[in-house]
Amino acid sequence: MPDITIKRNDFLREEYYRFRHGSGLEVCVFPKKLSTSYAIFATRYGSIDNRFRLAGDKDFTTVPDGIAHYLEHKLFENPNGDDTFTRYARYGANANAYTSNTMTAYLFSCTSNFDESLGILLDFVTTPYFTPETVEKERGIIAQEIRMYDDHPFRSMYQTLLENLYEKHPVRINVAGTVESISHITSDILYECYRVFYNLSNMVLIVCGDVTVDEVNAVCDKYLKKQAPVEIIRDYPDEKPEVFRAYAEKSMQVSKPLFAIGVKDTDIPSDGYGRMKKYAAYGILNDLMFGKSGEFYNKLYEEGLLSNQFDYGYESSASYAFNGVYGESRDPKEVFERFKARAEWAKSEISAEDFERSKRALYASMVKCFDSTEDIANSFLNYEIEGGDLLDYVDILSKVTQDDVTALAKAAFRPEFYTLAVVNPIV
Repeated sequence: MPDITIKRNDFLREEYYRFRHGSGLEVCVFPKKLSTSYAIFATRYGSIDNRFRLAGDKDFTTVPDGIAHYLEHKLFENPNGDDTFTRYARYGANANAYTSNTMTAYLFSCTSNFDESLGILLDFVTTPYFTPETVEKERGIIAQEIRMYDDHPFRSMYQTLLENLYEKHPVRINVAGTVESISHITSDILYECYRVFYNLSNMVLIVCGDVTVDEVNAVCDKYLKKQAPVEIIRDYPDEKPEVFRAYAEKSMQVSKPLFAIGVKDTDIPSDGYGRMKKYAAYGILNDLMFGKSGEFYNKLYEEGLLSNQFDYGYESSASYAFNGVYGESRDPKEVFERFKARAEWAKSEISAEDFERSKRALYASMVKCFDSTEDIANSFLNYEIEGGDLLDYVDILSKVTQDDVTALAKAAFRPEFYTLAVVNPIV
């Protein structure tokens, strides 16, 4: 049995178990007696990882955009021809997968037959099977998916926002790539990327539910073979601090204009703890500025400048970060002007009462997450991929001060960091 570390948060009254399996895989088991059990097997490999080398290699390898997403699709095929979803269905489990900018994750939920479902997960993800014929067959399916994304107004607006924010960083590329870029993907390239990024030392297994460490370890013993660890060096282009483009618009089939306001962040902490602290401070700041119970949203809603289709959030990783505000408005440029005025307000007029209220709201949201195995596992993964820890977040949040939030507003809200993307109705 491997050495086990127990992590506990007394405030939340929650704990989990962490160990490194003999194969080299990091495993986290979060016991929780709820109606379902949930598992995620993820690799630290996302759409932005298109240029890399292993430690010891002289040259970087550059691969076509969209390959991480392509790999996600192809791994569901098995050498014996079995359909992975059918395998899960035999045990009553629901399975899925997704690719983001920074990771690829494979998951399932079940109410019974957990060991069998976990075995399927570990088996198919660690058994790649690509042939030129099957890769070519998938190309048309993914090209159709890309075109569907291009025709989706909100996704298109979000993509335009990223292209406004970044000139060179691959986060500006659609996660699925482009129809042109995926035309260059071959089975050999897929195997090479799999060899590098699906090494178990670059992956993590997160399990949440009515399961034990012994149970999870036994399934890992059955399906995982020991691998020598690798050190992956990723290469991202340098970006200037200011946004690449301050404004862009397009026309699509929408009834009312959509908008996305972006605030570029290049002052990114180098460590996971620092990024979690900034994420917590931004969470409070965003709630203060844009929360639906606050003045900004309600005033603009009453004036007919905003609808209930409104959202905001801070996104961050080790190589890129930005804050976003999204919505629907008859006059996006006027909303943008009001946003800039609200940003100036945040630099000096946040009250202690409002600060504490927003901080409590984030606490409540955090505690609610622990009512669902799915929410626990996915939140855990998001922090884990970025070098953080879910159970540390509440303590980090408790240490964020009003001065921290005011200082963040002063540093973040500068005109050269602002951009606006708009989707207008076709006239």
